[in-house]
Amino acid sequence: MPNSRFRTRFVRCLTVSTVASILATGLAGCGGSSSETASGGSPSGTVTIGAFSNGTARQSTLKASAVASIRDELPKSVVDSGKFIIGVGALPAGFPPLAFVGTDQKTLTGSEPDLGRLVAAVFGLKPVLSNATWQNLFVGIDSGRIDVAFSNVTDTEQRKLKYDFASYRQDNLAFEVLKSSTWNFDGRYERLAGKTVSVVSGTNQEKILLTWQEQLKARGEKLSIKYYPDGNGSELALASGKIDAIFGPNPGVAYHIAQVANTSKPTRNAGEYSGAGAALQGLIAATTKKGNGLAKPVADAINYLIKNGQYAKWLAAWNLSNEAVSAAEINPPGLPLSNS
Repeated sequence: MPNSRFRTRFVRCLTVSTVASILATGLAGCGGSSSETASGGSPSGTVTIGAFSNGTARQSTLKASAVASIRDELPKSVVDSGKFIIGVGALPAGFPPLAFVGTDQKTLTGSEPDLGRLVAAVFGLKPVLSNATWQNLFVGIDSGRIDVAFSNVTDTEQRKLKYDFASYRQDNLAFEVLKSSTWNFDGRYERLAGKTVSVVSGTNQEKILLTWQEQLKARGEKLSIKYYPDGNGSELALASGKIDAIFGPNPGVAYHIAQVANTSKPTRNAGEYSGAGAALQGLIAATTKKGNGLAKPVADAINYLIKNGQYAKWLAAWNLSNEAVSAAEINPPGLPLSNS
């Protein structure tokens, strides 16, 4: 479940009132599994990026006017509805900075819903956010209740058997180190010799790190891997010098860097690595039901945002500029079936 890796860190940041709000939102949906809200954008094309993000994004208002030629590519049923149903799998706790309940305790904020709102603006449609659990997100796509999911979904060959994709962001992992550290990762595992790195058990990044550990061992060199029960433990270990780095999803690293920027132990990004490994650049993609006719207009809308500058401003607001793509692609090569 790709979004689970962000949740531990987010739960620690919730207030009691925010938890109550999330529970209320979940119970409002079908069986507590989903909820729908229309917020954060309008057919007029004004979208507030980073709304209610509690300082973890640089809030800004972007204009993305409707483009008739792209709107005309949409299925008639979507145009006639006047709404663009955006699926996000952020229940129960969210995964910042990608999708989480904002400080107003009701608005679904984060980079993923914000991009969905921008795409809706290009379509000239009202954005409606449908928040669900990760499993029910795909149920919503399958049933047609959700038009397109913007929810940190990795493009894989396995998923392409059922879904169409329009890519919009690189799927990267990153090393987080203290800002005072001089160490950097340049894509070569040899740089990890003699280092102590924390990672979350059972994740893709652990699999990659364990491979590097074996490769270093074969060279007579050592990479120590540490595990902590939650994100707070690894962050405290980094701050106290017990570990040299944290290896995790790039968005989560970016979020924590923003959180501690003004503390006595600020951190920085020491280098990224593709979540798909050395042979392929992993991609995050908008996800639609296969053959429903939405992948092309979504890709064209994203490319319009890239060409006209809103895309770069969106990424910068959420500190994710290092995951930019040069163009949205329809069903690009994904993680192979052997690694899906």
